[in-house]
Amino acid sequence: MVEAGVSQADKTEFTECWKTSWRTPYIMRLALSAGIGGLLFGYDTGVISGALLYIREDFPVVDKKTWLQETIVSMAVAGAIFGAAIGGWMNDRFGRRISIMVADLLFFAGAVIMAAAPAPWMIILGRVFVGLGVGMASMTAPLYISEASPHRIRGALVSTNGFLITGGQFLSYLINLAFTHVNGTWRWMLGIAGLPAVIQFILMLSLPESPRWLFRNGKEEDAKSILEKIYRPEEVEDELQSLQQSTEQEKQEQAADGGFFGQLKHAWKNDVVRRGLYAGITVQVAQQFVGINTVMYYSPTIIQFAGFASNKTAMALSLITSGLNAIGSVVSMCFVDRYGRRRLMIISMIGIISCLVVLSIVFFQASVTAPKISATETAFFGGNSTCQAYTKANDAAAWGCVRCLGKQASCGYCSAAGGVYQPGACLEVNDAVKGACRAAKRTWYTEGCPSKIGFLAVIFLALYIIIYSPGMGTVPWIVNSEIYPLKYRGLGGGIAAVSNWSANLVVSETFLTLTEHLGSSGTFLLFAGFSLIGLVSIFLLVPETKGLQFGEVEKLLEKGYSPFKKSSKKVKKDKEDHNS
Repeated sequence: MVEAGVSQADKTEFTECWKTSWRTPYIMRLALSAGIGGLLFGYDTGVISGALLYIREDFPVVDKKTWLQETIVSMAVAGAIFGAAIGGWMNDRFGRRISIMVADLLFFAGAVIMAAAPAPWMIILGRVFVGLGVGMASMTAPLYISEASPHRIRGALVSTNGFLITGGQFLSYLINLAFTHVNGTWRWMLGIAGLPAVIQFILMLSLPESPRWLFRNGKEEDAKSILEKIYRPEEVEDELQSLQQSTEQEKQEQAADGGFFGQLKHAWKNDVVRRGLYAGITVQVAQQFVGINTVMYYSPTIIQFAGFASNKTAMALSLITSGLNAIGSVVSMCFVDRYGRRRLMIISMIGIISCLVVLSIVFFQASVTAPKISATETAFFGGNSTCQAYTKANDAAAWGCVRCLGKQASCGYCSAAGGVYQPGACLEVNDAVKGACRAAKRTWYTEGCPSKIGFLAVIFLALYIIIYSPGMGTVPWIVNSEIYPLKYRGLGGGIAAVSNWSANLVVSETFLTLTEHLGSSGTFLLFAGFSLIGLVSIFLLVPETKGLQFGEVEKLLEKGYSPFKKSSKKVKKDKEDHNS
């Protein structure tokens, strides 16, 4: 049975998904409507990167405190952890459709709160609401699409959710760039997310519940009517039979369960669920510890680390990397059902490690070649404007731009009159000094120093995104939408999503602090080390699930997975080759 499922998948490509959706537009309607949750997910995770630059300008306390910047960014992630946990329970109790609609209400409430925020604490509150919605959408949207898709094109359709996530991130950078010179800048950037939430809420009112959830909850006729709209006539009975077998098995197991904790206990004792969780949690944690959300949340800041001082320039360059992320999602849609989930992730991880190592080298070289501090240039702005740490330093003659912008100095760097690569001035950070620097037609730096090789950081960030997006960007969500038995799908997906957001929280809450203590070079090298551990874990724990029906995935996990053991498909092929 497994062999039949795999051989069918071998013929499946993105063109098959397109043909099937063209013949049955109802399938694409379901996928795109649910996928708006992915769009909101992407928008709300991406928009903060640009909005933060202007929040820092409006609230000086945010600009001065790294931990407050990290908190504004990461509170959405903290909310997402609880949203994913609650979403797992809601998915099983009330259904996928209701869960998506609740997430829309949370998105809308968070957007309104942030847009009206009079102080940083209210922005944080709004970010928590948005995070709850993101957490629920991150697991519910791909689950709904997966269960409302023919298994032969399931991977490609779930990838539409990944495409919409990256599309939402790209849209957020466009919106950020569009509102840079508008009154209220960051308020518009954060508040506009309420509009797609309203649109999706209205669309979901006219869409059905997941056929698999309906069947599981005794609504067989409703489930059948939906399956008849999704599958070819000759496939409907097979799908119903598969659902019947899964449901009967669940009823036998359900008698022994006692509420959520009882289900959790029995899930852990179940070999299939436990092995599924090993794989699902591995790919979700690895997705975060490659450092992707340092790029998504802090992309303009990283661009400034590379020596591009202007907010507008930093956001424009960040737009390029975000656009490449969206393109990479399309690549995933084309190849995930042809080459498989496991292979794409392994190739992606190897490329990610390579890019992170090169980025570490680039940032290291940029720091050692940064301009020196000139006493003459510094004195040009007057003694009251000079950085106090520089004035008191015994080794002031040895100071360079990097030392001036270091955590202990907390000063700004004003480029030299003769050019940004010449020795410049180390000055106090305040609006008057910044204005004086710019009035002298010089460039003001607070995050990174001028660098002749800074453009290489942008190039390799873009390459990092191109390699990340088709593999580690979309595939972990696909794997988690199809690797758990039906009874435990909400629970398993919720646990894996919580692990994803927990890892995300660790990364987003520590990135700026890590750069202060390890430097940009050391931070990217650290992520390269984490990525290597992730690569080994994926190789050892994650099986291939492309083209398999859900029942076939269960049988695969029942046997236990080892990368050193030939699959049944491979054994069969070897026998055929030998006989020929």
